[in-house]
This record gives sequence, C-alpha cells and structure tokens, in this order.
Amino acid sequence: MIKIKEAVIVEGKYDKIRLANFIDGLIVTTDGFGIFKNKDKQMLIRHLADTRGILILTDSDGAGFVIRNFLKGAVPADKIKHAYIPDIFGKEKRKPHPSKEGKLGVEGISEEILCRAIAASGAECELNRTAKSVKDITKADLYAYGLTGTPNASQNRELLKKAMHLPENLSSNALLDILNCTITKTELEQLCKEILGKEQEHA
Repeated sequence: MIKIKEAVIVEGKYDKIRLANFIDGLIVTTDGFGIFKNKDKQMLIRHLADTRGILILTDSDGAGFVIRNFLKGAVPADKIKHAYIPDIFGKEKRKPHPSKEGKLGVEGISEEILCRAIAASGAECELNRTAKSVKDITKADLYAYGLTGTPNASQNRELLKKAMHLPENLSSNALLDILNCTITKTELEQLCKEILGKEQEHA
C-alpha cells in the first residue's frame, strides 16, 4: 500500500475503486462534471486543500483536463499537486465501447503506471507494506459522542460540521473519512464536549 498525505481527487467511483486497491489515503470523486454545480463538494475540496493539500488525478482526455482546470481555478496553486497519466489507447473491461477519444481513464491504467504518475507529482507518500492502517476514529466513537444512533445525532453532526467548516450534506461515512484525516480522536472528543455541551446548556 502507498500512504498518501494529500487527498486524491479523481473523476468517478470506478477510479476511486481502482486506487483504493493500493492507496492508503482519502480519495474523493468529482462525480465527473457534477463538481461544477456541487457547491458542497467544492467546499469540501477547498477544505481538504487547506488542511492537507490535494492531488488531482483525472483522465488524460479533454473532459479530464476541463475538470482539472476547474479545480485549479477553485483552489490556491500552492495547495495542489498534479499527477498525469499518459495517453494509452484502449477500452476498460466494464465498458462495451472505448471512450470518445479512445483513451484509457484512471480506472483502466495499470497500478505500476499510476504509481509512477503519483511519484512524479511530488505528493507526500510512503510505502506501507502492511495492510491499511487502522483509523483512529471509528463508527463506535461517532455513536459514543452522540453523532450517530441517537435522537439528536443529525443535529449534532450539523453542529460539528459547522464548527469544522465542513459541507452540510456530508454523509456519516464521508464525515468519518474527513475526521480521520483532519483531527485526532482526542481533539474530536474535546470539540464535541465544547459544541454539544454548549448546545445542551442552551436547550
């Protein structure tokens, strides 16, 4: 496994699945051109750029560069690193036909080539020969802090996301991923005591 500090930004879920086979890190999808209208996703990516930096890894076709350029305009240049895959013509196994330009996307590129592209980007990464590292914050912790499984869980999550300047529409699983990348369990516990305690006092 390759452990990457930066959040890796890819276009679609199949790209994410491909990278998850050998990357230990946060992988975020743009949902293709959906990023153009998704203000919450834009806010999330800007937040990740500010807290840990982002690594953009889009397809090498025209659409991939349109998305890459959009992100370049939304995030400060010093917060972005770029990984470029070469033009390799072919067809992904799951697709009946090649793409419009006939090039393989991230999901169809070999692990070796992807690793070289990531290494060339200057991203902060290290080889982890063991399985994926155990995350510090778990779903059980979210329950213990009143963020899931309780009557006020939804409200509590919104208070937490507001305090951390995170998008409103993050799912519980997405929130867990972000928390593990930006805050420790001790910091989360203290933050929950502060914001949820204050809320309960005003209730």
